[in-house]
Amino acid sequence: MTVADWYLDFAARQARDASPTYERLAHAVAGDAGLLALLDSVPAPKRQPNLLFAAVRLLGGPVTDPGEFRAFVTAQWTAVAAELRTRATQTNETGRCALLLPVLAALPQPLALIEVGASAGLNLYPDRYSYSYNGSAPLGDGGPLLECATTGLTPPARLPHVVWRAGLDLNPLDVTSGTDRAWLEALVWPEHDDRHVRLQAALAVAAADPPHLVRGDLVDALPALLAEAPADATKVVFHTSVLYQVPEARCREFVALVQQLPVHWISIEDTGTIDLPGVPAPPPDGLHHNVLALDGKPLAWTQSHGRTLHWFAD
Repeated sequence: MTVADWYLDFAARQARDASPTYERLAHAVAGDAGLLALLDSVPAPKRQPNLLFAAVRLLGGPVTDPGEFRAFVTAQWTAVAAELRTRATQTNETGRCALLLPVLAALPQPLALIEVGASAGLNLYPDRYSYSYNGSAPLGDGGPLLECATTGLTPPARLPHVVWRAGLDLNPLDVTSGTDRAWLEALVWPEHDDRHVRLQAALAVAAADPPHLVRGDLVDALPALLAEAPADATKVVFHTSVLYQVPEARCREFVALVQQLPVHWISIEDTGTIDLPGVPAPPPDGLHHNVLALDGKPLAWTQSHGRTLHWFAD
């Protein structure tokens, strides 16, 4: 896939019906030879739409007008490129906890959680948030309210009992750092006021009890972190929209490792990153969906920000 194709795919399958600003901007970048040439000067993983748009916003650049965006990126390319090279798309979307909850609540309690690609660790607090499925009365009474539309699923009736939580990331973000919080805010799409409100509420939860985050590689550092978990808890390793940033060979090593460890493994990833058997056709809306799986068994199609969950497993 060329960089132009990448931006067109982002516009059609991710930004469409979700962010008119980013849909328009992605189309503009895809058709701009000058911007594409600039993007070709940074490593391939650093050319992705989410990363570019968030980097520009972090630097105070405009994203609502494609012409102004182009002028800013061209004039400030040295600064933009520096952000692209040093940062990663670490969208700490707490809405994904609504996708994890049906699985977490059904596992033997209590739980010890390890998140791979944890960013600032905001998804390590599923027991401290509130949930509403299909407009139901909220489950839970703390933190942000996470709303999710579901099909084929009876929503959970209880929150998980979490007794230990830790995260692993190559570059963990600090919820008490203004700089790191600004990056998390820049990653929220322009029209998504509800996600911005959720982020602020989740940051308050995490700041009151900062998560245990370890800087390290998902293969090399995972066994040692797992060894810190209490022996009498059900150990759960999970990740959401992370593996697309991991080199293919390293991704295979991680999958092989986690399948050998004494843990339950929850993944929410694109079908191109993990070989999952028996995945049915996705919802016929033409949008991008990830697959929720438990221990390598696919369970449901999900929307990346946690807004929808289409359960297809028995």
